[in-house]
Amino acid sequence: MTDSLTPIKVDIWSDIACPWCFIGKRKFEAGVEEFSRTSATPVEVEYHSFELAPDTPVDFDGSEEDFLAQHKGMSIEQLRPMLEQVTGVAASVGLDYHFDILKHTNTVLAHQALHFAKAHGKQLELSEALFTAYFTQGRHLGRIDTLVELGSAVGLDAEALRASLEGNEYLPAVRADQAQAQAFGIQGVPFFVVQGKYGVSGAQAPESFAQVLTQVDEELGDD
Repeated sequence: MTDSLTPIKVDIWSDIACPWCFIGKRKFEAGVEEFSRTSATPVEVEYHSFELAPDTPVDFDGSEEDFLAQHKGMSIEQLRPMLEQVTGVAASVGLDYHFDILKHTNTVLAHQALHFAKAHGKQLELSEALFTAYFTQGRHLGRIDTLVELGSAVGLDAEALRASLEGNEYLPAVRADQAQAQAFGIQGVPFFVVQGKYGVSGAQAPESFAQVLTQVDEELGDD
């Protein structure tokens, strides 16, 4: 096994507007917990930007059903069973989704906030806060005021975050993440890259994540 001070690095491409990304986050966390029962090797996580619908306006006029109907070319009647299924899967991992109050928006500012949080050691905390605010609380994450409030709640400097978002400080970092995703051939999220060599696509079962982490742990131990 690896030295306990040498973590296994997991890079996660996701979008806070992706319901499967929050579900995948929970399943991945459960996989890390399972892995940690047999290994002392820490797991280091970094989130990267991926916009599922970059052309979405900040203030989308309509419900999540309206957005998906336009985006996927499906009827509301076709979509409702799908949303009910996703809500059920989310509940199975302890998440309380409310698509009826969800405010669909452009997520580029939220991604910039996550880069700001990463620079200040709070990316994991803000990621959790953004997902919860979006899918459970119906908060508008396309607005700087909301992002600053959520950032402040996890310990970020409110004035510095506001200035960063207003100046698009981390927009180049967002674009760099997206370019890397394209280079990797990532077409959907969540997408997990473990130790820079193994890719795991989608909200897989916890044991799948645990298995990959164990394999990497054993390989590093043989180095």
